[in-house]
Amino acid sequence: MTRPTRAADILARRLYEAGCRHAFGMPGGEVLTLVDALQAAGITFHLAKHENCAGFMGEAVHHSDGAPAILVATIGPGALNGVNVVANAHQDRVPMLVLTGCVDEAEQQNYTHQVLDHGAVFAPITKASFRLNAETADLIADKAIAIATEQRNGPVHIDIPISVADSAATDRNIRRAPASDTVPSGADLAQARDWLAAAERPIAVIGLDAVQQQAGAAIQRFLETHQIPFVTSYKAKGIIAESHPLCLGGGGLSPLADSHLLPLLRVADLVLCIGYDPIEMRPGWRDVWDVNRQQVIDIAPEPNLHYMHQGGLNLLTSIAPTLAALSDGVAARATWPDQQPQTAQVALTQAFPLTDDWGPAAVISETRAVMPSDTLASADSGAHRILLSQMWGCHEPRGLIQSSGLCTMGCAVPMAIGRKLAQPQRPVISFSGDAGFLMVAGELATAAEMQLAPIFLVFVDASLALIELKQRQRQLANAAVDFGRHDFAAIGRAFGGNGVTVRNRQQLRVALTDAMTAQSFTVIAAEIEPGGYDGRI
Repeated sequence: MTRPTRAADILARRLYEAGCRHAFGMPGGEVLTLVDALQAAGITFHLAKHENCAGFMGEAVHHSDGAPAILVATIGPGALNGVNVVANAHQDRVPMLVLTGCVDEAEQQNYTHQVLDHGAVFAPITKASFRLNAETADLIADKAIAIATEQRNGPVHIDIPISVADSAATDRNIRRAPASDTVPSGADLAQARDWLAAAERPIAVIGLDAVQQQAGAAIQRFLETHQIPFVTSYKAKGIIAESHPLCLGGGGLSPLADSHLLPLLRVADLVLCIGYDPIEMRPGWRDVWDVNRQQVIDIAPEPNLHYMHQGGLNLLTSIAPTLAALSDGVAARATWPDQQPQTAQVALTQAFPLTDDWGPAAVISETRAVMPSDTLASADSGAHRILLSQMWGCHEPRGLIQSSGLCTMGCAVPMAIGRKLAQPQRPVISFSGDAGFLMVAGELATAAEMQLAPIFLVFVDASLALIELKQRQRQLANAAVDFGRHDFAAIGRAFGGNGVTVRNRQQLRVALTDAMTAQSFTVIAAEIEPGGYDGRI
């Protein structure tokens, strides 16, 4: 006997149509119908050990296949466990469907156990929040996916009452047509062309919006034609291979790197903000250029309401066709006659040397030398991320994924699990500080249960290194930043993987080489001395 179509089935089928093949979470009684519907639609549900990590696994899969991430959480504590990763998705522009179970509305009138207003919780950290009902399940599903994937991407929450998930529903096959590309025209386009034609010291700042629009090839053609050097945000690393002669690397977080990049932006006569979302950037990137004496063109999907910078022309247009229109009829010319970008490239190389005998920079440079060029990496928040983001060269977009908007700790390990699940043929490595690793060590069990073999590299200095550095810089007494040294390699072995402790480059090289052919995951604990980041970031 054929089972009637349920509201949960309609939602699951729409997610499948959107490209989703994986969902992550921790089930409870309120989401059992939803999990059943996801599985029936062809979306595998993966059991994580914590909803926060489940969301990061889903995000990593999104970075691999482009489909929206799915986080499933049950009522009350399950939903609240996911608040951090949902806020992260909001600030890091990740399309995520946050599906929470809840009791029926009528039941809430005289039942209070674990009941709270999920919509009120998620409203400030999502693009939209819905409560599913059987009559319009198809419309809600379509709206949620459309809103999540519309520029700028972000999370959308759907609260799913128990009886609604089970209720018979009809899919009316209503679909929203995708929006067409937009291009500038008239006076704005003419002005932009004039500025480009006259520029002698142009520079581009490329951000996450450009990655989401898959505009890398168009941007590269444009920059090469007009010989424009470029800086990327950390999320946009690799949109053009960082070995490109016009590339100045990533910026926005490292004061050391910014000391070489910001002077170029201040003397440029044309600044092109190409899909540049400043949510990743630190205070030093506020009002870097002066629109009263510099020409600035801002190409973005949303109006500038952040006020981190201003532009002389604000083009709410699609990147690739806009650059083609801007370039049309503008002759190529030599730029930067004083070679300042090339001087900055040399200075940046010297600022982040690869030759340390040991320490965090040596760990990064040795790992980059050993791992194949197509390695997919994830980075946790902390001092190591700043150094890694400058030293880890990327040859493709999303070659290094991290939390750059919210900068949340504990993301690298679950991201590596999700990445390896989605792209098992590629080498995958995560970089964590010891504190961030301890937050999520339980997910090693998830990697073992999924039979995945990513590499988890841990910088072990028994310190919240970045916070400790800031504490010393402010000449404050040492407090609440140091903790014990733990046997991270043993933790890896205890959860069914491999574990090794390394204290020099040779040991690290051997450990990495073995880990790349291992049948299960490997935890590599790189023990370094406290203070190893002094003067390096």
